[in-house]
This record gives sequence, structure tokens and C-alpha cells, in this order.
Amino acid sequence: MRKQIIVSKEEAVFWMDKNGNWNNEHGKFEHPKIIKYFNSSIKKDEKGYYVHQVSDEVEEKVYFHYEDTALFVVDIKEKEGMIFVLNNNDTVEFDSEQLFVKDDNLYFQTPEHMVKFTPRALLKISKFMEEKNGQLSFVINGKIHHVE
Repeated sequence: MRKQIIVSKEEAVFWMDKNGNWNNEHGKFEHPKIIKYFNSSIKKDEKGYYVHQVSDEVEEKVYFHYEDTALFVVDIKEKEGMIFVLNNNDTVEFDSEQLFVKDDNLYFQTPEHMVKFTPRALLKISKFMEEKNGQLSFVINGKIHHVE
């Protein structure tokens, strides 16, 4: 049986800022492989978001602070519709009813997560955006989807 290590938010030595960047006492993480590893390890349970790591002997959960949200749309794939790729490698299908704007940032809400769009994802989705009289909409396959 694996030993289980659980680290609380208060004990964690890293955190995520409002732009999805990982940080510790020395500043922002810079190494792409470490960033990718941390992002792909994000999970959620009833206590919140944590970074999950498993080896032969140990299972580790490190709960972490985040400034806005722990999940971000980092890429958009156009297939039959639109697929959002998240920083933890999960994918979510486009659903305009889940989209909303808060403090000039685009988000979507699922039953489990609030997810923010990164600048790169916004750039990719911008070709589908329209704004008329302050109303943001997406035009996909000729259909207009309004954002509340």
C-alpha cells in the first residue's frame, strides 16, 4: 500500500496567480516542462484544487492557493464545433450558455469548475467573436451564440 502525503494550502510552497502562472518564493516558474507537469497534475475534490503525484511508494496531494481560478483554456481545437483544451489537458465542448464575462475576462462555468481563457486562447477564439451594442456573441457555423 502506498503512503499518502497530504499538504494543506497553508503549507504549500507554490501557488497560481490570476493568469495561470505557477509561483513560489523565488518568483514565477520558468521551465516549460515543470509548468506542463504541474498543470497536468491539477485535480479537484471536496477540499479544493490540488496537484496530484503518484509513485510506487507514495501518493501525494498538495492543495494550493490560486488567485482567480485553477483552470484555464489554453488552446482551442476546431472540429465539429469547438473544443476547449484546458491547462490540465482536459477538454470541454463549446457551450455558449456556460460563457460569461467578468472584469473584462472571458470565462465558462461547468458544474464543477470556473475556467478562464488565456490570452492565447482568446486570440484563437476571437475570429468567432462579435460585439454589437455591448453584447458579446460568437458566430459558429452560421449560428449566433450570445454571451450573458
